[in-house]
Amino acid sequence: MLQLSTIKFLQQLEKNNNRAWFEDNRKKYEDAKADFLMMVEKLIPSIAAFDPTIADQQAKNCTFRINRDVRFSKNKSPYKNNMAAYFNRAGKKGNGAGYYVHVEPGKSFIAAGIWMPEPADLAKIRQEIDYNLGEWKEILNLPAFKKIFSSGMDVSNILARPPKGYTEDNPALAFLKLKSFVVRSPVVDDTVIDKGFVKNVAKVLQASHPLVAFLNRAID
Repeated sequence: MLQLSTIKFLQQLEKNNNRAWFEDNRKKYEDAKADFLMMVEKLIPSIAAFDPTIADQQAKNCTFRINRDVRFSKNKSPYKNNMAAYFNRAGKKGNGAGYYVHVEPGKSFIAAGIWMPEPADLAKIRQEIDYNLGEWKEILNLPAFKKIFSSGMDVSNILARPPKGYTEDNPALAFLKLKSFVVRSPVVDDTVIDKGFVKNVAKVLQASHPLVAFLNRAID
């Protein structure tokens, strides 16, 4: 669980996203950061219980800086309005699929999979789905998976035409057109500060483990 003060800090930051306010409230930020890191530290062994590849990760290597990169963005707000962590076998910058936790008042969610993989990895994933479509569909239709990720695969990044090497009549085409392979589950604000938050996050991510394992096997 997170402290209510951490959520309140993020709410205040959204309304006062400027360097002057941030510096005046740096102590609140440091406390919120420490609170989030503590939650991540508790979450790592909970994830490792079903995915041992995460066991050696450290909280500091799974969390992201609050500073935004504004160089190529129209939004020049200097700070993110969220705190997030990514659990990957090789750390947050590692290759392959993993698990993501995003805490932002009114917009929190839990996700898993791989976002916009490199062309070589994308080709491997598509080939694995093409060769093992039955197994892929079984994963997406597992009762726990369907219940938690009821919206299915994120289709916000998709090709208009079949990728090179595949035809329109390929039975896996709907999946082969995807540029990312991600599922997500929304989180209600009140649950973030609930004592069972870490346990609930782990339960959601465990349901996504067959998907993550399939994707990483494809890349390997």
